[in-house]
Amino acid sequence: MKRGLLFRVFVGVLGGVVLSYFITIVISLTVGDGNYYPCVPSLTERFGNEVTAVIVQTVLSAILGAGFAGSSLIWEKDEWSLLKQTSIYFGIVSVLMMTVAYVCEWMEHSVKGVLSYFSIFFAIFIVVWIVQYLIWKIRISKIKEGIQKNK
Repeated sequence: MKRGLLFRVFVGVLGGVVLSYFITIVISLTVGDGNYYPCVPSLTERFGNEVTAVIVQTVLSAILGAGFAGSSLIWEKDEWSLLKQTSIYFGIVSVLMMTVAYVCEWMEHSVKGVLSYFSIFFAIFIVVWIVQYLIWKIRISKIKEGIQKNK
């Protein structure tokens, strides 16, 4: 269990850093002046220089990835209902995502900005959840069919 958690967290750290890098590409494309921005300009201003801002963003992205990966163990709690698993997982990843996004200035620092970012996060979460639910439903149906054929 501990070894599996550590492996997931390690993979999550790497995934978080890769995601952070991908976000920097999106930010650079969004600014649209042909320059590469390793973080949003306001984060650089906030921390006084680009190097510190990028280090903060990278560390927080690694924590975010580790949090998502580590909390995925919730889905293995077979004794919990799907509603309980979803609620706890969503609570953990929401707090992580919103905190990192706020500190890294991936969202506007206003009520409107926070609500807008959370709405987008929530919509993406719901879509991913539904897709995963349907995938598992199909897999379970195939397993049941296989069992029926073997009887």
